[in-house]
Amino acid sequence: MRQSVEYKEENKPGNWKLNIFNMNKLNLIFTMLLTVNLVLGQPIKGKNKESLKSEKMNTIDLMKKRILLDSSKVLFDKPLNIHDFPSSWDVYHSNWEVRDGWLQGENPGNWPGMAILKQDFPGNILVEFEAQTILPSSHDINVMWNGEWLSSTDQRGTAYVAGLQGWWTGKVGIEKSNDYKFMCGTPLFNFEPGKIYKIQAGSIDGHCFILADGKLLLEAMDPNPIDNQKCTKVGFEAYCSKIRIRKIKIRQIYWEPLDMKYEVDF
Repeated sequence: MRQSVEYKEENKPGNWKLNIFNMNKLNLIFTMLLTVNLVLGQPIKGKNKESLKSEKMNTIDLMKKRILLDSSKVLFDKPLNIHDFPSSWDVYHSNWEVRDGWLQGENPGNWPGMAILKQDFPGNILVEFEAQTILPSSHDINVMWNGEWLSSTDQRGTAYVAGLQGWWTGKVGIEKSNDYKFMCGTPLFNFEPGKIYKIQAGSIDGHCFILADGKLLLEAMDPNPIDNQKCTKVGFEAYCSKIRIRKIKIRQIYWEPLDMKYEVDF
């Protein structure tokens, strides 16, 4: 480095090639350091907006809880297959079939028409899927978890149910069957019949939630949580509606406490 600032014999005009060589070495060293930082994922001036956005997409933030999707074990992620449908699903009080990669359900009655996976999913469960109403049907895309079907009465027993454009007046809602003493809903979601939505719904020890297209729409805490080791069924419900479902993924929720507080903004 001293060769570039002190006047020495080699700094004479006739030795300009040596100075350029030294500057080229410095440029090479800086380029190598920059490359190492980028490869290691440590940008010199911090994370950009795109990397922060990507990280945010892999979490779901609830009140005082953060779900880490990448750490939430996938329990079910199978393509829908017409040949496997009878052995993998039970159907109740409605018509369900696999068509063109979709699980399609139709129920003209004012009761839960269910397609329920035979596999059990105990614990805190997150159900992810894409869904739409089949026009002209315009309401009720519903999902069940931590549930059961009672063969003695041929009805759904204890379960959490969440959905879009239901509850008779077009609400996003969450309820617990079969006593329905825990219910909540909001009419503020602008639902579009026929549009495909990515829906995520589940619960953490009674802390229930539902999202559409990555946006949290509703969350509520059940004061008397379902025994999720006993009630272990996951399914989908058409309620006087015609709907279809695809890209079903079921996760065991991994979460961490989330510290929440205000910062003074005045």
